[in-house]
Amino acid sequence: MFKTADLCDDYSDSLSVAQPLFMNYGKNMSFSGEISTVKCFEDNSLVKKQLEQPGNGRVLVVDGGGSTRCAMVGDILAQMGADNGWNGIIVYGCIRDSGVIATIELGIKAIGTLPLKSVKKGEGEIDIPVHFADVDFIPGQFAYADEDGIILSPANLI
Repeated sequence: MFKTADLCDDYSDSLSVAQPLFMNYGKNMSFSGEISTVKCFEDNSLVKKQLEQPGNGRVLVVDGGGSTRCAMVGDILAQMGADNGWNGIIVYGCIRDSGVIATIELGIKAIGTLPLKSVKKGEGEIDIPVHFADVDFIPGQFAYADEDGIILSPANLI
């Protein structure tokens, strides 16, 4: 088990620390893994596409543009992610079904909750660098998240 505070103490020169914009929603407060990204705006089709794939302990980073007009992840997608071996999901946007998501063995961070689902047009991009919370989330690098926040590293630290 790791603590982001301890990782910051040990590796601060090589880490990026995300702004504290996110709340914890999944059952697992602490999660880490190699980053995979989806950049999409108010359309979670590609989020589903990624979570259908084997996660292999990765963290899916969803750049939803910070929208608070619809949810990008709900209980069905969260359960799919857990079942397919994803360690966590970081959403720059909203989730829904937060009560059920709190019982799913997955780490989820998002900026808020909203009951309205997204549209399904299949628009967006997968595994490209994305920028939000004052940091760059780069596919193949590593994310570490716990109750204190989110940190990023080019190398696996644990």
